[in-house]
Amino acid sequence: MSTTVTPAVTSTWRLDLVAGLSIAGLLIPEAVAYSGIAGLPPQAGVIALFVGLATYGLLGRSRYAIVSATSSSAAVLAAGTLALAGNDSAARVAVGVTLVLLAGLCFLVAGAARLGGLSHLIARPVLRGYTFGLAFVIALKQLPHLCGVADVHGDFVPVLIGQLATRVPQMKTAAVLAGLVALALLFACERFRRLPGSLLVIALGVAASGWLAERGVALTGEIQLGAALGWPTWPRSDQWLPSVELAAALLLILFAESYSSIRGFALKHGDQVEPNRDLLVLGVANVISGVLHGMPVGAGYSGTSANEAAGAQSRLAGLIAAVCVLVLVLLALRWIERIPQPVLAAIVIHAVSKSLRLGSFAPYLRWHRDRLVALAAVLAVLSLGILNGLLFAIAFSLVMLLRQLASPRLSVLGRLAQGHDFVDIEQHPEACQLPGLLIVRPEEPLFFVNAEPMLAQARDRVEATPGLRAVVLSLEESPDLDGTALESIGDFVAWLDARGIALRVARLKDAARDALSRMALPQLPPQALDDWSVEDAVSAASATSSSSKETP
Repeated sequence: MSTTVTPAVTSTWRLDLVAGLSIAGLLIPEAVAYSGIAGLPPQAGVIALFVGLATYGLLGRSRYAIVSATSSSAAVLAAGTLALAGNDSAARVAVGVTLVLLAGLCFLVAGAARLGGLSHLIARPVLRGYTFGLAFVIALKQLPHLCGVADVHGDFVPVLIGQLATRVPQMKTAAVLAGLVALALLFACERFRRLPGSLLVIALGVAASGWLAERGVALTGEIQLGAALGWPTWPRSDQWLPSVELAAALLLILFAESYSSIRGFALKHGDQVEPNRDLLVLGVANVISGVLHGMPVGAGYSGTSANEAAGAQSRLAGLIAAVCVLVLVLLALRWIERIPQPVLAAIVIHAVSKSLRLGSFAPYLRWHRDRLVALAAVLAVLSLGILNGLLFAIAFSLVMLLRQLASPRLSVLGRLAQGHDFVDIEQHPEACQLPGLLIVRPEEPLFFVNAEPMLAQARDRVEATPGLRAVVLSLEESPDLDGTALESIGDFVAWLDARGIALRVARLKDAARDALSRMALPQLPPQALDDWSVEDAVSAASATSSSSKETP
């Protein structure tokens, strides 16, 4: 029995092979460079790269996602290890391993609890602002490596700038020259999609490494891939809480970045997304990476977009890239160790430069939405540091949301052009209010923060409208009602009943209708909750008023 391979399958294999080969060469130098950002040995990034590619290629869902160390997670890990272990290199490595493991466990717990919507805690304007500020800090911290001077510590921008100013006299001409040439080549190669800029500058850097080393330029150094397996060094009793908080921060930033990349390319190509599955897969990848003393991993946008641009058709491209990484490390490890640090710094600066474009904020300025949130995220990272900046930006966005939801915005509706449409009379002055009837609509969901002030506004409207026979309350914005909202509605209907005014509730969602029905208010009978539209409520209220007038 013979088997035939269709041309389509052959073409897919070929495209995945080309994509895997292309991104392997791109990702290895980035992985080594991100290890430096995290303050970990070079092998941490290489181990994380192989583990991420292989794990997601075998278990993941997205065709294009490339799971590896990312600049954002490296920066957060660096901030966390610095906070817990200070400048002790050995202690930072041990703490870093623990944080990666804890982050992986957090992923697994979140996946088991089906918290796939977790990434939505970070609003897109926050993520854009945070990424911009983070890219600026990362680029700033790479300047010493680019110039061949001593490293800077911390992530508080004014302090970093001060430290850099004191290191200007120490700059090495050869290092600056190598870094600037590498940067120029990387940006020039962007014009040619098929030209691997990273591989080109790496090859040139390795070729010139002997000349550069003679002039005091540091090289990557020895890479020890023999990972020390074993139990991690668990935090001390006073470090457990901050360690879990840092692991949760890694979870948030990694999954927000990963899900944004995965979902963006899935929508572009009509694929489905499974966020809960991705949580579990990323959890497995981070646990394995932590056990092998690697870095935290996620689906970064740069690697994923490079994979798609290279023509990948399936997850096979990621598996091919993992095999290529393994082969390159086994056969060319000694060459990788000779990559000059200014070249690695140039690769990092080029990678994060895509996040330093002010044009990413243009939509928020044009839409007049979330400008303050995006700006606050940028300033928070620059002024408070990477980790505290992220937490502040998330908290600020949630506070702004609560502020908006808590603002009692109540609209009075009127009939538009004698038709069936009811609109806000302030926005549409041509709309007419019906005599003896007041129609109000809360513009935010009713819940414990805004229910009482919202219905207090409704009372003011009632008192300002003489001759009322009925009030229609449209609750189309409220999918459900909590206890405070129900009690406030009960007080409102009793207040209206004391004044001889009936209440009808329109456009109720099923959950809200069930809650009001269970209250069994005598002033709010079941028929007062059955109006599917404002027009139905108006007709019912008018019919009730007419029958009451005719009754002797």
